[in-house]
Amino acid sequence: MFRVIRRAWRYMVFALSGRLDELSDPRIQIEQAIQEAKEQHQRLTQQAAAVIGNERELEMRLARSLEETGKLQANARQAILLAEQSRAAGDERKALSYEDSARAFASRLVAAETAMQDAQLMHERAAQASGQARAAVENNAMALQKKIAERMRLLSQLDQAKMQEQLNKAMGDLSGLAPAGDTPTMDAVREKIEKRYARSLGEAELTSNSVEARMIEVERASIDVEGAARLEAIRDSLGLNKKPEVES
Repeated sequence: MFRVIRRAWRYMVFALSGRLDELSDPRIQIEQAIQEAKEQHQRLTQQAAAVIGNERELEMRLARSLEETGKLQANARQAILLAEQSRAAGDERKALSYEDSARAFASRLVAAETAMQDAQLMHERAAQASGQARAAVENNAMALQKKIAERMRLLSQLDQAKMQEQLNKAMGDLSGLAPAGDTPTMDAVREKIEKRYARSLGEAELTSNSVEARMIEVERASIDVEGAARLEAIRDSLGLNKKPEVES
């Protein structure tokens, strides 16, 4: 039973995820991916800064250790010289005191040199880690720039896809391939107009062949003949139709 419930849950999660991907706006998804890449780069930069800061701290500690080692070595040398000078002057007690100081400086010098070696080893490791961190930041910065450039390309491609979809829809409407809706297609309008035009031509043909049309045509011809005769009479009254006399 538990296995069935788990399988059903996984199916629901997969189905909802697929539906969400279908409904998601690609532009928003692109911006989300870029924002995630920027945040990841920022986290990586902060981690690299901490690594580089640790290198700098160890470098300063190593410098102090070198300085302290140099001072202890100089003090030990000075104590030995003073002991030799006191012994040469016949002051054995003072010479022994300087020798005790020299041994103390030498002991501290050994401890300082050990600490300095440890500091050098830690600094070398930190320098190596710092170099890797710098390289990681540079590589990630290049990858981020590529993603930003890819974003511009994808957004441009998305706009072209939307424009092409609108063009395809418009061409589909013009070609009559669009699904039926409230707005008629051009084919439907053209078919309606052609049907009305053909009907009007048929009615005109029937009207022209009717008895009434022929009677009107005869009457119009009679009127035209009478009009021509009247025009000739007017011309005769004006003397325009007289034939010119022929000279003998």
